[in-house]
Amino acid sequence: MSARPGTAPTVLHIRFHPPGGEPEPADYEVLLDLLEAITPVVQALPPDAALLDISGALPYFHTDPAGLAAMIRARALATHSTDTTTAVAPNPLLAHLAAHTQPAGALRVLTEQQVAAFLAPLPPTALPGIGPAAARTLAQLGLTTLGRIAATPLPTLQRALGAGPGTRLHQHARGIDPTSVVPARPEPALTAEHHFPADELDPDRQRAALLHLAHQLGTALRARGQVAGTLTLTVRYADRTCSTRTRRPAQPTDHTPDLTDTAYRLHHSLGLQRARVRTLLLRAGELAPAGTAHRQLTLDPAPDLARLHEAAADRARHRFGHRAVTPASLLPPPPHGRWENSPARERAAPSSWEPDHQLQ
Repeated sequence: MSARPGTAPTVLHIRFHPPGGEPEPADYEVLLDLLEAITPVVQALPPDAALLDISGALPYFHTDPAGLAAMIRARALATHSTDTTTAVAPNPLLAHLAAHTQPAGALRVLTEQQVAAFLAPLPPTALPGIGPAAARTLAQLGLTTLGRIAATPLPTLQRALGAGPGTRLHQHARGIDPTSVVPARPEPALTAEHHFPADELDPDRQRAALLHLAHQLGTALRARGQVAGTLTLTVRYADRTCSTRTRRPAQPTDHTPDLTDTAYRLHHSLGLQRARVRTLLLRAGELAPAGTAHRQLTLDPAPDLARLHEAAADRARHRFGHRAVTPASLLPPPPHGRWENSPARERAAPSSWEPDHQLQ
């Protein structure tokens, strides 16, 4: 662990809870300014969280970790009407886990002496990089909690998951995290989010939501004259844990089919079989001017024709609204309750699709 025995934990993880849900990008920047008035070592974790190294702030403000966290919460509420969930721990991993197991407004100070008991009952999916597929592999070995994993020999984990992932899991299950807080502001990005009205287990409905989010991002990128170099998918589950994967398209793009294909690949890589999904968040990162992007030359006219169709659809949406042109698989079924000659569409489309998303 990063802290010496007997020392106070000095890594603070904070999540913001503004009245309207997740903070808008401009509001998030202002909240980061508030944190940097406490300590200059602030690492942004968009869209709604941050890490702080408070080792220098504790003696400066003549307080302990709980007192400093309470002060930050009071300032956020007083100046921005934004509540917080805060955890202080010996390293970033433990601070993240402690913050995500607390309700809004809560504070948890996790000392080294409490780490083993805190980690023991948590499921493997609470750790970053452990999705449902890896959890199923571990469950076949009876490793359903971090306590059991911590007691498992390293070679067993390496055989099950591979040398690198097995080693990381072995360390994380014991609360070992060699990383530190790195000061960083959020990179320019566009984020589209879909909240399911109830826990969603159907992969077809999840893919339908991803299709809509990819269309939203593609339309926004083209309107801004930008391309995305990365696409990140964050899946939040019913138990408030989440999984995140990032992938680069073949080349920086604003083309909706490329974004959709990348989103589907990210979704498939998580192996979400019967996972209870609450929220899907798709983030386009490493934004750059579209004029700087290089396109692979090809003799196939289909990509250029598809872009012409896409530009026409964008003009229609700009003139008549975002529903003017919609993928057929997202249309609600006709009154008779079925798509004629296309049963696949009926399965893919929600019965009354109403996009519940935020685009930032």
